[in-house]
Parts: sequence; C-alpha cells; structure tokens
Amino acid sequence: MEIRSNVDPAQFEETADAAPASLLPLLITAVVMLVIGGLLGYWLGRAPVPAADSVEVGFARDMSIHHEQAVQMAALVYDRTEDEAIRSLAFDILTTQQGQIGIMSGWLDAWGVPWTSAGQRMGWMGMPMDGLMPGMATAEQMASLREATGEAADVIFLQLMIPHHRSGVEMAEYVVEHAKLEPVRLLATGMATAQDLEIAYMEELLAGKDGEAPPPDAGSHDH
Repeated sequence: MEIRSNVDPAQFEETADAAPASLLPLLITAVVMLVIGGLLGYWLGRAPVPAADSVEVGFARDMSIHHEQAVQMAALVYDRTEDEAIRSLAFDILTTQQGQIGIMSGWLDAWGVPWTSAGQRMGWMGMPMDGLMPGMATAEQMASLREATGEAADVIFLQLMIPHHRSGVEMAEYVVEHAKLEPVRLLATGMATAQDLEIAYMEELLAGKDGEAPPPDAGSHDH
C-alpha cells in the first residue's frame, strides 16, 4: 500500500527552513495529521468505487482545494496574531482541515482517480465553474493577510474565513443529502457541524474587534 501526500517533502523542508521557530511545531503537526488522514482515507475508501463524475469524487477533489486555502490562511494568522483565541482557532482549523485533506486524498487513491480534474469545478453540485470556488479568497485578499500583523491580521483572517466556512458548509450539506457512500456522508456531516459552530464563534470574535462583518450572503453559492 502506498500512501501519497499533498505535501511535497522538498516544499515542506523549504517552508520549515523559512518559518519562524514558533510555527515549526504547527507545520510538523500538520504533516503528521496529513499522514494519519491518508491512512484513514485509504481504510475508509475500501468501499464501493464511485464513478469519476460522482458527488463523492467531485466533493473529495474540490473540498480538498477549498481546505488547502483555509490551511494557508490559518497558518498565516497563527504566526501573526497576538490573540491566543485566534491562535487556538487557527491551530484547530489548520490541523483539522489538513487531516480531512488526507482522508479525502486517501479516498481518491483508493478509488483509482486523480486528485484533480481538467474539467470545471463544482459540476458535482450542479454548478460548474471556472476560477475560484465560492467563499475562497482572491489573490489580493491573501496578499493583504500576508502583509498584515497583530489585530489587523486577526480582522482580515476572520473576514475571509467566515465566508470561506459558509461555502464549505453548503458543499458539505449538499454531500450529506446526495452522496451514496456512508463514510463520505459522515465526514461531510462532521465538517458542516464543526464549521457552523466556528462561524458563530468567528462572528463573535470579529464583533469584539469592531471589524466589519462580511455580508450575510458572502460565501453563499447563490451569491
């Protein structure tokens, strides 16, 4: 059995060398979670193989991409914040979503399908599109987060992660209703529940920092 990882070892070594000492335990934890997730994904994936255009395969591919950006944002704010509540939230998002990427990548391996597709994203949800999926931050928004520090970084992170989570919840809820494989529905249920709770928590944190709340429809797949 071969378990692959989304993390290129050379890329991780380069990142680790460049990262501040405070971030190294987080990077190590993320890689460990990814490996564990890959093992779990392989085990859970030993079920009937879904079609390449199925809800299960599309979800595993697109949610992994969606999660990857959340992991990036969480890692950025983890090292920039001075607020322990934000740091703890970022750690939870980073490790949880990196582990889920490992699970979904393990499924794709077990199903014998590539991690990515040349076609449009979100077709499995009946809304094929090019470019960024709903809720995802633009390159300019990511650059703003990279350049910010302290309280400013906290506010930008929350303003970006709230709509990011809203979109993730909609994707997960669609899977709960339409996927045929029970392991996939169970993972999606856990994602939707956890991210719903985190949205409410992030809205409280943002209000406490007097940050402007994202519009109610920000991140919605209907927006």
